[in-house]
Amino acid sequence: MSALVQRVTRSEYVGVWYATAALFLASAIVAPATVRGDAIRLMVPFAAILSIAAIGQTLVIRQRGIDLSVAGVMSLSGIVTSKVAAEHHLAVVPAIAVTLLVCLLIGVVTGLIVTRLGITPLVTTLAVNALLLGAIQTYSGGVPIGAPAGLNRFALGAVLGIPNTALVAIAVVALVSAIIGGTTFGRRFVAVGESPETARVAAVAVLRYEVATYALAAVCFGIAGILLAGYVATAIPNAGDSYLLPVIAAVVVGGTPFTGGRGSVMATVVAAVFLSQLLALVLALGAPSSTQFLVQSAAIAFATGFRHLKVPAALRRRRSIALDGAP
Repeated sequence: MSALVQRVTRSEYVGVWYATAALFLASAIVAPATVRGDAIRLMVPFAAILSIAAIGQTLVIRQRGIDLSVAGVMSLSGIVTSKVAAEHHLAVVPAIAVTLLVCLLIGVVTGLIVTRLGITPLVTTLAVNALLLGAIQTYSGGVPIGAPAGLNRFALGAVLGIPNTALVAIAVVALVSAIIGGTTFGRRFVAVGESPETARVAAVAVLRYEVATYALAAVCFGIAGILLAGYVATAIPNAGDSYLLPVIAAVVVGGTPFTGGRGSVMATVVAAVFLSQLLALVLALGAPSSTQFLVQSAAIAFATGFRHLKVPAALRRRRSIALDGAP
């Protein structure tokens, strides 16, 4: 047990857990309504949707890239699911399958442009996002589309008091964590992110893993967009726009560095909960909704600055001695 405690306390991602616990404690003191049952039930679905999208972004950033097409993919996924289900009279599950296949193809194309053409991820994903926004306007006519009733019931439903959106997020976390931590694909994925050159020497197909990363990220964005459309009962052409900055903020606050290699999917999820509760607290204190971008930007700046703080050597030694001497 003591060994497990030591591993947790030594983790470079433990800070977001402490920060989230402190935030909920502060919320209970200054705005108790934000931590009551109804408020939590309202916050959890949006935190879950943000978590799923942020997991996709975490995968890309761990490969030293960034995907700014998240807004377009999320918006498109809701539109495609709703329109395909309505126009082709498909059930919800087949409509979702078609949508996720579209998202997968978008991710593959993005990955191929980055790896084969050598265009930087920032420029590539911005361009892909612009193309997707144009496609959305053409496909939807620029008007919202009602989400399938079955999808709406699922997104609003719960099992044993746990929202279905949260259950989907838990399933995505478990699957991604299992793949990265317990499979050959996962080990090679980590190796490519830490050092592509070393991975090539070890005969790892680096380009294949990089393309797969963008494909998996697009699927995560698609799942998030589908759940969002189902939860609000409407597929809105620009629904994903408000998620671009929060998704990046969740990854940064969760401790994943832009240098690639390292990262924690679970820490990203906790950071998504942190950001969702922080916004709820700020709004409860009377701030206008427009402050959400300021809050998210401040969280990114603080998390980035905190990671670069130099801990005094004497303090590091005392902490190490205390941990090593723990029973």
